[in-house]
Amino acid sequence: MKTLKITYWITTGIVALMMMFSAYAYVTQDTAAKGFHHLGYPDYFRVELAVCKLIGAILLLAPVAVRFKEWAYAAFTIVFISAFIAHTASGDPISMRIMPVIIMGILIASYITYHKMNKAV
Repeated sequence: MKTLKITYWITTGIVALMMMFSAYAYVTQDTAAKGFHHLGYPDYFRVELAVCKLIGAILLLAPVAVRFKEWAYAAFTIVFISAFIAHTASGDPISMRIMPVIIMGILIASYITYHKMNKAV
């Protein structure tokens, strides 16, 4: 059970920190705005996505109802799949395409350990 908790908190912490950092970068860094323009997205979407990533990260870390965590996991899954598709469609190098896949793997590990911990309780 201890290993399960450690795995859950490490994977969840990594995802939450990455989402908080990217949300911050989306609203403060010019390179993020240029990246969104490169992918063909408007500026308002960048800000909207930053707010949603921040809310999702908080929901993953906070002691909230299972329903809210499920929505956060589902939303992040959609974000990572969409990021992979957007980078692939725009012809970005493999290093840009693979990152959402790696983070999604970490998210899946967080999701699995979250449900295993809930079954043990």
